[in-house]
Amino acid sequence: MRPYLSLLFAVAATSAAFAAPVIRIERGGSVAKQIASVEVSGDPAFRQTLERNLVLSGAFQLSADPSSASIRVTGASGGEIVVAGAGKRLSMKSRAGDAKSARSEARRLSDKMCETFAGQKGFASDRLAFVVKNGRSEELCSGYADGGDMRQLTKDGKASIGPRWKDSGTLYYTGYLRGAPEIYEIDAVSGARRLMWGFGGLTTGAAASPRDGRVAIILSKAFGNPELCVIDPANGTWSRLTKTKTGNEGQPCWSPDGSSIAYVSDESRRQHIYIIDPATKAKRRLTSTGNNVDPDWGPDGRIVYTTRRGGQSQIAVLSPAEDDATAQLVTQPGSWEHPTWTRDGRHVIAERDGVLFLVDTLPDGDAPRKLFGVKGRSITPTMSR
Repeated sequence: MRPYLSLLFAVAATSAAFAAPVIRIERGGSVAKQIASVEVSGDPAFRQTLERNLVLSGAFQLSADPSSASIRVTGASGGEIVVAGAGKRLSMKSRAGDAKSARSEARRLSDKMCETFAGQKGFASDRLAFVVKNGRSEELCSGYADGGDMRQLTKDGKASIGPRWKDSGTLYYTGYLRGAPEIYEIDAVSGARRLMWGFGGLTTGAAASPRDGRVAIILSKAFGNPELCVIDPANGTWSRLTKTKTGNEGQPCWSPDGSSIAYVSDESRRQHIYIIDPATKAKRRLTSTGNNVDPDWGPDGRIVYTTRRGGQSQIAVLSPAEDDATAQLVTQPGSWEHPTWTRDGRHVIAERDGVLFLVDTLPDGDAPRKLFGVKGRSITPTMSR
């Protein structure tokens, strides 16, 4: 496989918050945050990465004055690092020998601080994959939410569509290397890939079950229109779940326990999100207002999606046990698309006008933050978790 390419990226990570407030939410910053100071010498990549991820977590506020901090991080990259405060203490023996390993250690420490001092899961060490659209090419890339260690995984000059994590290090995506859309598996570290499925017609939307590795997929060749199916990768057999001759299915995602699949269908002549039981094929419609796409089923059981109402789109969050009259709208109306949950069940990463933002779903959480910039448009993000 070709080596990774870095010239695509002109990373400009920023912690500045996007100014637009969340609908029906006062931005008073009432979410309790730990005040932290980072006094770590050695490779500056460690301190910069740790500070960046502590801010992105939404659980910490940084202070340049150690005397005002309730939590102090002291030590040196390549030596011992101690985190102390609030009656708790962490220590880490840093073995970082270069900037890359320093960033990796800083991400792990950020995640540990989130668990220890804030009681929430961290997502700093989880990989982020997305597509960069530049001219006619749409190339698959991966990195981290802090904007570091970005890699271009493909250089095909063709479309790469809809990446989804198979596991923490491997992705499924739709590629057009042979003309028709087909599903590829690609290693996010080595870049090695292989063709998984190509049935002719439309073969897209692959999403792996977190329980047993079965793959929800959209196929059209055998049916004349796109239908939701499930494939068993162990033997290549597949079963059809939907039969909507006048509709089109797409964008499947699994529930955290692997018992249900959420997907999009326009069988009612508008795009709505449905939930189906793969065992019984019993389905129900989840949304009814506007046009609704891009579902992602989060670790706490809620579904995030894009809802288009009045000509603009917003990110919404909904419990599948309720209807969308109770949906929480977590962004201002605009051009929001493709939300993906982070591990903490609090944040999603979503696209707006070709830029990726971190969106806080707490009612009194932070305003959306721009993650980084690249040469081109960043689209269809997906977070491992």
